[in-house]
Amino acid sequence: MERLPGGTRRLAVQLRLAIDPTWIWAVLTDYDQLSRFIPNLQTSRLLWRRGSVVGLEQEGAQRFMGMQFKARVQLELTEHPEARQLTFTMLKGDFRRFDGVWTIGFDGETTTLLYELTVQGCVGMPIGLIEQRLQEDLAANLRAVQAEAQRREALA
Repeated sequence: MERLPGGTRRLAVQLRLAIDPTWIWAVLTDYDQLSRFIPNLQTSRLLWRRGSVVGLEQEGAQRFMGMQFKARVQLELTEHPEARQLTFTMLKGDFRRFDGVWTIGFDGETTTLLYELTVQGCVGMPIGLIEQRLQEDLAANLRAVQAEAQRREALA
């Protein structure tokens, strides 16, 4: 985690996986089903598609320090299938900034899944208090994508 000015945080988490990268891509781009297996993601809904650019609305919720915290975002995602990269930026939502990239690497044997996120909370959001939670959630999200990709691969 990198601390940037103005309560902004840049986080990155990477997993090494023994799974074909096409399964990871299929999971990441199954937008309407993401909330079924991503922890703390209550809804995920594809709003529109224009070629390789999609609009997505998501709402997450979790308990933190005894309080319920909810956040909603509308994202614009750009799919780069040949580079196995999915970039996103917030169009509107409950953060001042929320953008990042999913990158799937493959060296011929091992697949890597990298998630990078830059987030800036709204005024009054105690970003310092939730740093650890952000890190834990990002790792859990990657593990959930991995588990879903493995489940789908096993069914194929």
